[in-house]
Amino acid sequence: MTALGARIAAVAVLVVAVATAVVLLVTGGSSYRVTARLESASQLVKGNEVTVAGKKVGQVEDIRVGDDNLAEVVLSIDDDYAPLRQGTRGIVRQLSLSGQANRYIDLQLGGARGRPIPDGGTIPAKDVVAAVELDEVFDIFDGHTRPKIKKTVDLFSEFGAGRTDEASAALQYLNPALSSSTRLFAELTRDRTELERFIVQTARLTGDLAARDEDLAGLVQNLGATMDALATERDDLGESIGRLPDFLRRANSTFVNLRAALDDLDPLVADAKPVVRRDLRPLFAQLRPFARDAEPTLRDLSRTIRTAGSDNDLVDLLGTQPAVDRIANQSARRNGAERPGAFPETRRAVEGALPQISFLRPYAPDLVGWFDDFSTSGMYDALGGFSRAGLQINGFTLDPTLGNLLPVPPELRRRLLGAGVVTDRNNRCPGSAERPAPDGSNPFRPSDDYPCDPKQVPPGR
Repeated sequence: MTALGARIAAVAVLVVAVATAVVLLVTGGSSYRVTARLESASQLVKGNEVTVAGKKVGQVEDIRVGDDNLAEVVLSIDDDYAPLRQGTRGIVRQLSLSGQANRYIDLQLGGARGRPIPDGGTIPAKDVVAAVELDEVFDIFDGHTRPKIKKTVDLFSEFGAGRTDEASAALQYLNPALSSSTRLFAELTRDRTELERFIVQTARLTGDLAARDEDLAGLVQNLGATMDALATERDDLGESIGRLPDFLRRANSTFVNLRAALDDLDPLVADAKPVVRRDLRPLFAQLRPFARDAEPTLRDLSRTIRTAGSDNDLVDLLGTQPAVDRIANQSARRNGAERPGAFPETRRAVEGALPQISFLRPYAPDLVGWFDDFSTSGMYDALGGFSRAGLQINGFTLDPTLGNLLPVPPELRRRLLGAGVVTDRNNRCPGSAERPAPDGSNPFRPSDDYPCDPKQVPPGR
């Protein structure tokens, strides 16, 4: 080979090497990519390493924001570790507490039996944990604790500054806390079996809660709704709580008095025990057929209380009671004026009529008789009921020989009427139209001052 040919071959090898390097730099040595979704990609940048058990297996190729506002980090994985399996988890870690953009993603590979994640696939957000920033750690402490933490940090800085004597003296104050902690952990580890069982039971409880996360979320949501409802009624709730001490004091007094009453009932219970054991058992035996026979009645009663349809049971009847109550008891604007309910108006009307009703009440039998046959309620003898006949006297008389009506001369009419007519009988007592009862109960005078005259009776009494 000539010198010129050797030079051409060397240039060709150099070009191939450069092209290979460019390809490797551009492609990163891998064509397999997955997207890790996480809540925050803070301080992650393109080029950060992707490791497995401390070994670099790829790098961060791109970072973007998804449609649901989650960070999407595109990972380029070396072919030796592609494809990743389902169940692969990612943790964003940091190389040290100092420095910026010193993060890397550590992968915990899924099991060999898991399905492969295809090229361009996704590791879900639930399997990717973001790094915890140092300021987030300090944010968990309140304003009172943060100065104490600062003093602790200053203490350790004094060790490095050569002030070991002062720092050693300060550490002596930690001895009681460390001693107490030693005894605490000694007690925890003393009964190792119980401690293991406690941890196992806690893990099972946590697993059961995780399996019922939807129900637990619904419970929390309903609890939040309950708290909101209580918050809207906080005034009434506060008033109720304010009245609670008085209620509890009165209830305590009631229970104290009840205790004394129960002590008084002890002799009764003691005396009743023999009777209950001896006599109630046959009673219960007799109640069984009664309960069995009562089933149809109870079934019908159930239908009476609740039946399919409208306006056909007691529930529907109770539903109409508010409207009846408004009409019967409540005042409202009716017929252009404010008017009370029907019941108050009826009560006022009855109150005004009470004197008349009280006076007429003893005459109820006479009134029933008047409605019956415009006379009295009737009388009875050995043959049954009969009616009393009355003689009508007027200004004419009957000729016994000829059978004709003859007018009574005017000068004789007063004498004729006076012989069979009694006038001014307007104040009779109840029952005065009947024959006198053997027990003397009629005429009936309800009271000595009752406004009636027992002497006013029909003619012939």
